[in-house]
Amino acid sequence: MTTALHAGLDRRLPALLDLYRDLHAHPELSHQEFRTARIVAAQLREQGWTVTEGVGGTGVVGVLTTGPGPVVLLRADMDALPVREGTGLPYASQRTATDAAGREVPVMHACGHDVHVACLLGATAQLAAHQHAWHGTVLAVFQPAEEVCGAPAMVADGFAERFPRPDICLAQHVAPAPAGLVATRPGTFMGASDSLAVRLHGRGGHGSTPQATVDPVVMAAATVMRLQTVVAREVAADRTAVVTVGSLHAGTRENVIPDTADLTVNLRSATPGTRAHLLDAVERIVRAEAAASAAPKDPEISVITAFPMTVNDAEATAVVQDAFRSALGPDRVIDLDQPLTGSEDFGAFGTALDAPTVYWTFGGLDPAAFTGADLLTEGIPPQIPHNHSPLFAPVPEPTIELGVQYLLTAATPWLTHPADGSAGTEAPH
Repeated sequence: MTTALHAGLDRRLPALLDLYRDLHAHPELSHQEFRTARIVAAQLREQGWTVTEGVGGTGVVGVLTTGPGPVVLLRADMDALPVREGTGLPYASQRTATDAAGREVPVMHACGHDVHVACLLGATAQLAAHQHAWHGTVLAVFQPAEEVCGAPAMVADGFAERFPRPDICLAQHVAPAPAGLVATRPGTFMGASDSLAVRLHGRGGHGSTPQATVDPVVMAAATVMRLQTVVAREVAADRTAVVTVGSLHAGTRENVIPDTADLTVNLRSATPGTRAHLLDAVERIVRAEAAASAAPKDPEISVITAFPMTVNDAEATAVVQDAFRSALGPDRVIDLDQPLTGSEDFGAFGTALDAPTVYWTFGGLDPAAFTGADLLTEGIPPQIPHNHSPLFAPVPEPTIELGVQYLLTAATPWLTHPADGSAGTEAPH
């Protein structure tokens, strides 16, 4: 990649790598990204961007205009996870924080959002340094709380009224794949994710007299097992669906039958019909198991988060894929044949702002770890730490440099087209 926008990136890399290691060592939970936001805002101002802080909580938006032309939105997420780091890296996180429930938890950038912040700040620095090489407006959006669906908070904070409407929204995510590979697809790129909290009500009592109780632990166990049949027996084999019971809490002692049991359930789906079926099935099974156990009170089911499907605009995705293939070579650009089961809230920007979106993932791990693996037919080997693992550790080099280049390469078709249309074609839209 040797376009004008990439010139001088090699000289910027040492500072970007230091920034990445600092962000990794100082992760912050969703809606608590105060330090990260301050660093982002300070660097954007130093680069010459117009900066707005506190958008949707801790969000930061930078705006830079070089003249008439398309408006391109580039987004990075900033939040970390309540995970205890196990990488053993010299810059590993040692932080703890108080979560939204008031619990003291470890904190780690186990999903790679620190990579995203560093890459976007590298891209904004290049755009500011080479304003002669592009025209239009760039919105650099540093979003809080992606892990709990924070994009709608930025939208609800008057985003459409406070900033120019984008002609294209672009974002990326580091993945447990070899550094140097990029993957995307038109249409549904990532599935929907729905997380539910379930409280089952029983009637507590002594462990020696279970006949006088309604045991919510047994009720919960039956519910967990029955939920496993939803995908196995209710969803067609050619449809993507996942049902996960991520937590189950009940009781305080071995000889006390408790009054309640609490579960959290996560659902993944890739079509609206499958999503609706999963939600209906969970409610049906939870209520039926409670009735079968003669529960004294109906179960309580509430929504924790609801991420929509991430849908890539077909025309805009083709433009980005062509740019990647031209810059990287076709062997490094993967066209996925089916949606990923992960989820994202990035699509909230495109939906609210009536703009096409393109989202891609890029490898961030040492290619040597994948020797002998057939990624196209067998996927990522199970021994490779995935996002959200305490062992997930992107290699800073060359991941950061490549991530900057990907953002610039994807944005280039919009930012380098003549503003007056004199090239004989319209700018991508």
